[in-house]
Amino acid sequence: MPLGPEAFGEDYLYFYEAALDDERSDAEAEVVWRVLGLEADREVLDLACGHGRIANRLAGRGARVIGVDADGFFLETTRRDAAARGVGVEYIQGDMRDLAWDGRFDAALLWFTAFGYFDDAGNRAVLEGLRRALKPGGRLVVELNHLPWILAHRQRQLFQRRGADVMLDVNTWKPATSEMQTHRTILRDGAVRELDYSLRMYMPAELASWLTAAGFRQASALGASGEPLTAADARLLMVAEA
Repeated sequence: MPLGPEAFGEDYLYFYEAALDDERSDAEAEVVWRVLGLEADREVLDLACGHGRIANRLAGRGARVIGVDADGFFLETTRRDAAARGVGVEYIQGDMRDLAWDGRFDAALLWFTAFGYFDDAGNRAVLEGLRRALKPGGRLVVELNHLPWILAHRQRQLFQRRGADVMLDVNTWKPATSEMQTHRTILRDGAVRELDYSLRMYMPAELASWLTAAGFRQASALGASGEPLTAADARLLMVAEA
């Protein structure tokens, strides 16, 4: 089965950009700033930065940001947005499992369900690389689906439409491996594209244990706004300290 990152790129942004509008992105950047305890001139790693909607906003507040993503289209898009905003962000195309830094960053983020697309060894490598990249005392926030909420409310099929174009996800939950397997069909400009990917999902306590195993000292589970996590939260923020 192809890796989840193959599900991202131009088609993804085409169907999702209306939902990821300025109001939402401004609010999420504020949450990131607050839960990471950021200040101007702090050095921040945005891993799987996508089209830069968070990274460019953090840079606009004075942070020194490096963004890493595997998708060239995303990086071209975010560089244009950074130039339009007049902010300087270093964007690098690379594999999130193979980070080169050691003790460089004050903070890091993995935002909007950007974690869990590899096998367990690959997912652990991501967390271990982030721990190495952070300075002692540096903070990480991982934002992803809150699994108990997903299981209680999940829909087998998710349908999105933009004009005459459609994207259909058919989801199958695999409880033995804690994976959501997705078959995606895209009909755009009269052409059909299909792909399959798998997302490893985590109960909060399991992800906290993975972070500890990767070398983080502590991890706390929060809701989307940065308040204590509740059963009603659809999104999970896991904040860890190096």
